[in-house]
Amino acid sequence: MPTQIIQIALVDDHRLFRSGLVSLITSFIGYEVIFEAANGDELSHKISPKLKPDIILLDINMPVKDGIETAQWLRNNYPDICIIILSMFEDADKVLTMIKLGVKGYLLKDAEPYEFEQALKKVTQGELYYPEFVTRHLVNSIGRTNELVKLNNRELEFLRLAGTELTYKEIADQMCISARTVDGYRDQLFKKLQIKSRVGLVLYAIKNNLVQL
Repeated sequence: MPTQIIQIALVDDHRLFRSGLVSLITSFIGYEVIFEAANGDELSHKISPKLKPDIILLDINMPVKDGIETAQWLRNNYPDICIIILSMFEDADKVLTMIKLGVKGYLLKDAEPYEFEQALKKVTQGELYYPEFVTRHLVNSIGRTNELVKLNNRELEFLRLAGTELTYKEIADQMCISARTVDGYRDQLFKKLQIKSRVGLVLYAIKNNLVQL
């Protein structure tokens, strides 16, 4: 359970859906919706350093400024805000695009209420929330040419630990190395595996049976 009230914004062009989602989120302990927006452009006018949510639930398909454009804008202007994508469809290409933009979760709009609560809890705790279909798309798309990459024992150890909930500092402590050395392993793997995020490292580890879901 969150120790403080987590502030949430909803960005979706369907007013009735937003209304239902506000009611659902209000029923969860520790969360509140601080504002709503019908599209990314409206969001950009409502959000500010003084009115900044912890989590944004963001629809992909919207008029004026869609979810992808909005996620890019948020990444440039408010990179510390966590984004959970909302979608009606299992769109593999859009999923991959949004993951590359650093979104923390992905929910289908017809998901069960407990899935919405689980997604909020995981993202609040600094984790990622991806349904099985998202993981399937990502695992299939990553590392098709990477299986032959040779990794040394320390890189493999770091890769396994990167697939856990440990922070980079905690990984450094567990490996008995400095935080700077951990950054070095991370950057080496980014380069070797042609990956740009920790999400990519985790998915590569899953694909190659280095960690289990």
